[in-house]
Amino acid sequence: MIKLSVNINKLALIRNSRGGNNPNLVKSAKDCELFGADGITIHPRPDERHIRYSDVYELNKVVKTEFNIEGNPKEQKFVDLVLAINPIQVTLVPDNQNQLTSDHGWDTVQEFAYLSEIIAVFKKAGIRTSVFVDPNLKMVEGAAKVGADRIELYTESYAANYDANKEAAILPYIQSAQTAINLGLGINAGHDLNKENLAYFAKNIPGLMEVSIGHALVCDAIYLGLENTIQIYKRALMN
Repeated sequence: MIKLSVNINKLALIRNSRGGNNPNLVKSAKDCELFGADGITIHPRPDERHIRYSDVYELNKVVKTEFNIEGNPKEQKFVDLVLAINPIQVTLVPDNQNQLTSDHGWDTVQEFAYLSEIIAVFKKAGIRTSVFVDPNLKMVEGAAKVGADRIELYTESYAANYDANKEAAILPYIQSAQTAINLGLGINAGHDLNKENLAYFAKNIPGLMEVSIGHALVCDAIYLGLENTIQIYKRALMN
């Protein structure tokens, strides 16, 4: 079964906009699990504009499913955080410090030496390591060479082109997934997946193990309710 990891960054952003602790992230994470989420994803950034580093320690006390921490390991503070928390999974994302949201994957060829070194650090600590990549066969092959356990396919281009031509939009992802399978890599996916495009993606990507969804899911929850929305997304993954 394909797992749904709920990214709660947007809930933290809402909380931060007014100060205080509403919504309460600890309760939100526990409720997401109660409502059927298979994991909780967070992406702390250096400016702490949504998830704060202090949140990570509090969440680590209560998350009972898979805890997935995303971020750029070129920030030493992030590396130290992940090693202190020891989550089930760390997802390496090449964001710069002021980036609004993730918008590209790693160049696993150019960054071979660096990624090989940092992945070895996480794997020595027993943390499953996933590398955020574009649907590019060379980048997938590079992810295997640097020692990643999984890739996370960056799905923005699929989502952007889904309405115009979903068959063409998904083709490079199918090819990338098959390459990953051949290389022994696990396959995750995320970014701009939503209740309209998720089922088709899940049905057609071989070996898909996990999707991480935050923005669209939280937006849907405003209208549909959090429990109902999580169940809608879970059903889309079962088609």
